[in-house]
Amino acid sequence: MNARAEPHLLEPLSNAHLDALEEEAIFILREVAAVFERPTLLFSGGKDSLVLLKCAEKAFGRGRIPYPLLMIDTGHNFFEVTDFRDLRAHELGAELVVRNVEDSMRRGSVRLSHPGESRNVHQSVTLLEAIEEFRFDALIGGARRDEEKARAKERIFSHRDSFGQWQPKDQRPELWTLFNTRLQPGEHFRVFPISNWTELDVWQYIAREHIALPSLYYSHRRDVVERKGLLVPVTELTPARDGEQVVTRNVRFRTVGDITCTCPVESLASTAGEIVIETLAADVSERGATRMDDKTSEASMEKRKKDGYF
Repeated sequence: MNARAEPHLLEPLSNAHLDALEEEAIFILREVAAVFERPTLLFSGGKDSLVLLKCAEKAFGRGRIPYPLLMIDTGHNFFEVTDFRDLRAHELGAELVVRNVEDSMRRGSVRLSHPGESRNVHQSVTLLEAIEEFRFDALIGGARRDEEKARAKERIFSHRDSFGQWQPKDQRPELWTLFNTRLQPGEHFRVFPISNWTELDVWQYIAREHIALPSLYYSHRRDVVERKGLLVPVTELTPARDGEQVVTRNVRFRTVGDITCTCPVESLASTAGEIVIETLAADVSERGATRMDDKTSEASMEKRKKDGYF
């Protein structure tokens, strides 16, 4: 099994703080189940979605999660992550729905500008097709405000119009724990129960709850090249370019996604507790340090979100 859940080395800095975050997430997950008719939980097999799934397990019980898990697969995901996704869904007795960008490409709704183009941005098309197919009215995701400036603008209950678009100026106020969940036909919500968590909170919670993760999140030896300030993994999809020197480093992934746009960082951390220590010293966000597709501009992410991206 490509996962590890080793005992943590550090006690969480504040159990009360983690308890409050967990309580908020569980409240939101239950609120979604109570208010919406056809919700789903976006589940990639990454650390944030696994934390979210742990909160859902606590909210409803194993085998009783009241909505399906939805994964939009680019076809270029790390096998360690997709294998672990399938394993975790099976362990919880949860329904897993997978929709593929490659199917959208065959239908002609996704067209790449060239064969080597990253499919990551095109996930929004496949996601909107899945929403129409299943008529989902709420999609629960693991995005957090500290990840990226455009995401910091979103509400916990983030309204999407009938085209699946996000309009930042039209977001509804959220006072205390009162959420306006009214929808017009064809509209839906994206819901972010761990929006108020930070990367440090996530790793402290993983350590405290002994949450198993795909092995990529922990230190391992990997061939990489240095490119534009990032360590790019050398794979069939991301080969070394002419003039680049391939080196083998001890690395781990702070976030996992499409292979073509996800980079590791140099690290010797092999447990969640050791990653807590590294995270305390980090001065760059996980997406800023590891995502090639976020290197363009803040406006790029905001535009993608307006087009239906996660």
